[in-house]
Amino acid sequence: MATETTGVNWRIAGEEVSGCNCAWGCPCQFNASPTLGGCQGVAGFEIREGRFGQTPMAGVRFAQILVWPGRIDAGNGTLQVVVGEGATPAQREAVLTLNTGRAGGGYFEIFASTCSSFLEPIVAPVLLETDRERRTARLVVPGVIENLIEPIRNPVTGEEHRARIVLPGGFEFAEAEMGDSVRLRVTSGPLEFTYEHTYAQLNAFDWSNG
Repeated sequence: MATETTGVNWRIAGEEVSGCNCAWGCPCQFNASPTLGGCQGVAGFEIREGRFGQTPMAGVRFAQILVWPGRIDAGNGTLQVVVGEGATPAQREAVLTLNTGRAGGGYFEIFASTCSSFLEPIVAPVLLETDRERRTARLVVPGVIENLIEPIRNPVTGEEHRARIVLPGGFEFAEAEMGDSVRLRVTSGPLEFTYEHTYAQLNAFDWSNG
């Protein structure tokens, strides 16, 4: 079903990795307040199949930097989008339109509705490597984002710990592997933060406005 705002049918599916300043488990996933009172995080996406209208989207990578002063649902958030430099002009426009929420789709609509500030987008290389089974990932935008993810480890034995979040009917994912953001750093200029050993998630996504 096309949206009333853009009239464009779309669907994208692929892999997501994200990290934030919350403790492992991230209370935001369960409608609780962020660990530190506010939320600062990043998310990276690799589209493996899909279209935005007549524009094929497979192979496009993009990232989000997201900051809220309090609970996400309380609003006043800030969003900055990074579009991979390999995207064509049409693909770039599609990514930016999606992130405004105007093209519909739960994930984009919900996060856009909680943001009051949309910073100028960045076009840059987006390096995204992810292995959900091993709970390892790397999201790097040179000079802007660095999120290195490893498995959570037992603090006594050092053994890898495995935990998943299952959210039937979740708007972002149905199931995500949890990991450890051993290093999470953003230096975009307007937005800067650094954390170690905080929440990470690795999940598939399949979103549309249909």
